[in-house]
Amino acid sequence: MKPNPLLLAMALLASVTLHAVESRGVVCDENQLDHLQSNCADAVQSLNAMTWNIRYNNPGDGINAWPNRKDWVAEIIIKSKADIAGFQEVLAGQLEDLKMRLPQMDVYGVGRDDGRNAGEFVPIFFRKTRFELVEQSTFWLSPTPDKTGSKGWDAALPRIASWVKLKDRNSGIVFYVMNTHFDHLGKQARAESATLLLKYMREQFAKHPVVLMGDLNTTPDSLPYKTLIGKGMQADSVYRDAYEHSEEKPEGPDSTWNGFQAIVPHQRIDFVFTTKPVRVMRLRTLDDQRENRFPSDHLPVVTELKLNTEQ
Repeated sequence: MKPNPLLLAMALLASVTLHAVESRGVVCDENQLDHLQSNCADAVQSLNAMTWNIRYNNPGDGINAWPNRKDWVAEIIIKSKADIAGFQEVLAGQLEDLKMRLPQMDVYGVGRDDGRNAGEFVPIFFRKTRFELVEQSTFWLSPTPDKTGSKGWDAALPRIASWVKLKDRNSGIVFYVMNTHFDHLGKQARAESATLLLKYMREQFAKHPVVLMGDLNTTPDSLPYKTLIGKGMQADSVYRDAYEHSEEKPEGPDSTWNGFQAIVPHQRIDFVFTTKPVRVMRLRTLDDQRENRFPSDHLPVVTELKLNTEQ
């Protein structure tokens, strides 16, 4: 009896697809052949995105200083299975520590003081076997965003947003990831920074999905947050808070701030936002502790996202 060419083709497709997703730790049900292709394609297309303020290397933090936390931080990042991760308050030495501990990831970032190595970075790490880097850049959160080191409005410090344009090798989808850290003192600076991020999304990133992450130093009842999500606006081109749009109920605390002491309720100041083509499958705020200690003064947020190209 001659083998059926159609069945052979389906079996080959199932085998190839299964191998592709297993390479990322995703296992599809081999017994559901009719749905295998679509189920596995969905698994390949989803990605895990993390944002985390890891606290700068401050010797004054004592037992909570970076040398005592760096291995723990890396362990959590790896355990989260992050495909993309944006960190805040990263100094050059910390960046090197993370690069050494995350060899499976490439990274882009610059120091906010000189556009090279001085000052804090907001680097973006991405899994090198999955994503191709297409473009990268940084702008300053100020009235002169192209001016290196510029400080905006009433901000206490220079603030930046770094971004990358990536191509997913699995799906072929091109998208942007942007990472930022708003000023901790300047109220006007936070509001103007939100307006600037909305402007960049609408004018420069409009052709592809966008994932925005960062520490905004503000809560969801504030003007900067309302600006980003377009509250009171009719336009569709706004950011969507992954916490509010998760298809599954968010897991973990309703706060991302602990100050190395205790989680403070209702202080959700670290965010992942997306534009409309991105589906948020689930979101987790991680609250790892050891002997009543935290790995940072902020909690990391991890989201599972599914990229789409349809607007």
